[in-house]
Amino acid sequence: MTVEVRRELRFSCGNTTCAADLYLPAGVSERVPCVVMGHGFTGTRDLGLGSYATRFAAAGVAALVFDYRHFGTSGGEPRQLISVPDQLEDWRAAIAFARERPELDPDRIAIWGTSLSGGHVIAIAAGDPAIAAVVAQGPWLGVAGGHASPWRARTLLALMVAAVRDIVRTRRGGPPLLIPVVGPAGELAVFTGDDAAAFAQRFAASAPSWRNEVAARSLLQLVRYRPHQIAARIAMPLLLCVAERDRYAPPELAHRVAAAVARSELHTYPIEHFDAYLGEHEALVADQVAFLTRTLASGQLKRPAPCTPTMSSPSAKQVRR
Repeated sequence: MTVEVRRELRFSCGNTTCAADLYLPAGVSERVPCVVMGHGFTGTRDLGLGSYATRFAAAGVAALVFDYRHFGTSGGEPRQLISVPDQLEDWRAAIAFARERPELDPDRIAIWGTSLSGGHVIAIAAGDPAIAAVVAQGPWLGVAGGHASPWRARTLLALMVAAVRDIVRTRRGGPPLLIPVVGPAGELAVFTGDDAAAFAQRFAASAPSWRNEVAARSLLQLVRYRPHQIAARIAMPLLLCVAERDRYAPPELAHRVAAAVARSELHTYPIEHFDAYLGEHEALVADQVAFLTRTLASGQLKRPAPCTPTMSSPSAKQVRR
């Protein structure tokens, strides 16, 4: 199936607008299901998400991929600032926008998140029972007690000091203190692992709207964010795609969410956090296509959860909860 892409659509969020691209199965005359997609930490929709959206649309599931305010080609000042409440509001606005589109079936809207947005979709689904299905890839679900920090103590302290300096600076009317998102080992950056560097090197050149910087105070938002604590409210089908060697998004919280959600599937992969966009992309996207086409099929939404599936790829392990 061929895919049609409608770019730079706009929808209102707060006092600004967010930008989105809509990937549609070409030549379809009836309303189709749709998955709304948002990127992770500072990610923009041109930073590797198009390949996912294209595969979903080719399988018959439209994909609406959007940028949060303060990022990409969306509005919002200051730039490069992560606000969890604002991003959750952007998710609600994007879902409402999808439900109003004449090409899309408002009763078959799923949501897809990765990394930080993998936690966002858990929080959104817990409060919106009309969501048809949820995919959380390498989800950041909060700080796990006992989970080893990926940062050395000196680096973590430096990041927190930068966050406090950013708050002080902005309260005095200054611009945000921006720090690198990805950087080499030994330098101050949020991510310094080899998988993070490989991810940035592979996709940055084709993502002109992405900037390798973030307002330092954004990090303090994540310390208090606990989407895993409300996961038990989720009633719709949930697919969790988890990197077994993830140093940034604690896998144990994903297992905890899978146990709390009645209609969950947990797939694990022998990879690191950013490898989801690299070598294991094919296995991940194949599992996600199968999940979305099955759960969003016409007439399937009110049926009980399907029985335990067979293995969909040799590199993945699946558990039905």
